[in-house]
Amino acid sequence: MPPAALLASLLLQAAPVDADTRSWWATTTILSSDTMEGRDVGSAGHERAARLVAARLAKAGVQPKGDAGGWFQSVPMEDMTIARATIGVGGRPLRFLHDLYAAPGQVPAAIDAPLAYRGYCRPGEIGDVRGRIVICHGSRRTDMPSPADRIAALRKAGAEGLITIADPGFTVEPPRWPFAYSRAVRLRGSPVVPASLPQMTLRADALATVLAGSGRDAAALIAAGSAGRPLPAFDLTTRFTAQFAMTHRSLSASNVIGILPGTNPALADQAIVLTAHLDGYGRGTPVDGDGLYNGTLDDAAYVALLVRLAERRGGKGFRRPVLFAIVTGEEKGLLGTHWFLKHPTIPLSRMAANINLDQLRPIFPLELMTVHALDATTLGDDARAVAESMGIAVQADPEPERNLLRRSDHWPFLQAGVPATSFVFGYRPGSDSERIYRRWYVTGYHTPKDDPKQTIDWKAAADFNRFFYALVERVADQDAAPAWKPDGKARLGL
Repeated sequence: MPPAALLASLLLQAAPVDADTRSWWATTTILSSDTMEGRDVGSAGHERAARLVAARLAKAGVQPKGDAGGWFQSVPMEDMTIARATIGVGGRPLRFLHDLYAAPGQVPAAIDAPLAYRGYCRPGEIGDVRGRIVICHGSRRTDMPSPADRIAALRKAGAEGLITIADPGFTVEPPRWPFAYSRAVRLRGSPVVPASLPQMTLRADALATVLAGSGRDAAALIAAGSAGRPLPAFDLTTRFTAQFAMTHRSLSASNVIGILPGTNPALADQAIVLTAHLDGYGRGTPVDGDGLYNGTLDDAAYVALLVRLAERRGGKGFRRPVLFAIVTGEEKGLLGTHWFLKHPTIPLSRMAANINLDQLRPIFPLELMTVHALDATTLGDDARAVAESMGIAVQADPEPERNLLRRSDHWPFLQAGVPATSFVFGYRPGSDSERIYRRWYVTGYHTPKDDPKQTIDWKAAADFNRFFYALVERVADQDAAPAWKPDGKARLGL
């Protein structure tokens, strides 16, 4: 037995898990094992995972539908990385990715400028900041300036750059440190849009280093900013210095595309597209000595669920065709899906719907489920009917400020006019489920802790998998194709 499969067996043997869930988790464990290297775009591990998925789909009776009649669709990309950085304030060092983050293309190769602190950086409180790097508290409150507002105001005031304090008061999705790396990946040939103002992000705990010797109480400023209380404005005598060394390379990564043909010729032009993203973060900044970001729940588990669906069908089609699109580059900006929709292997007009699997965390009971675009298309009605038949309540996104609707692969389908949906495990405010969820977003999301050894609620996992199987069957077999509701696109801002 391969080591990854052995690990899966050991993890499951003491749990009351049904055979289907065991099979799903065994595949999950293999896809997110160390041998897959975290499945970063451009890595050998990613392509190994792609070949494994294609082989499993082929064995299950799915037919290839990638480029030139094969399984794969090559997605060409350009990668720009800040490989090294040296940063200091008044001679005191700041650790890149731990204390301060900057993205490639958002900073010049070198910075040397005095600092100013301007609270929330409202236009009326900025004053004279010409030639200065301005520190702003990045509050996510609705009554505070947005990131675009801050940048516009600072440009108008002649600032040299912006350092945004990542707001620890944004508890619905707290800032996570360290960053795995600093990379900007785009589709090859797409334009590079330079930042209108150099921008960086500061860890709240690092403000004390920045303000050392100024007589200012960094902890008090962070507490006030997180609570939305008034903040002062002041200039600093120290200078901010930074040097960034950047690298560039071309790379490619594979979408895996296959189709399970439908059984009703009259519905042949109404394919249901199932998506999950194969890529992860790969190798990055170590956390507790571990530098491999396995990406077990994000999103190996739900690539594995698509594989498991195909295996359960054993080549037997639904009434409508089902297109399996295991996409790449989601973590770099939904790149694989954008490429697929620009270069579809079946006409876009033949895509009746998209059901996307991502953002799923089976780590507490599944009693409530957020359904993206719940009231925009009839897919929401289908999801509600299946969920409620299982005793699962559904809700629209209760935290739109997190922008989850636009952060996964269903969004480009919605933009292209295809009814689409995706799901999040929901929780009641103040419940143990919320506590577990919030903690995972601090300790597990996009960190090496998202690996096969983490704690799973096996019943919740099995419940969602059964929900998904039933939803696909309902949508692919019912008489009416999914459709937009009259005000659906307006509800989503499309």
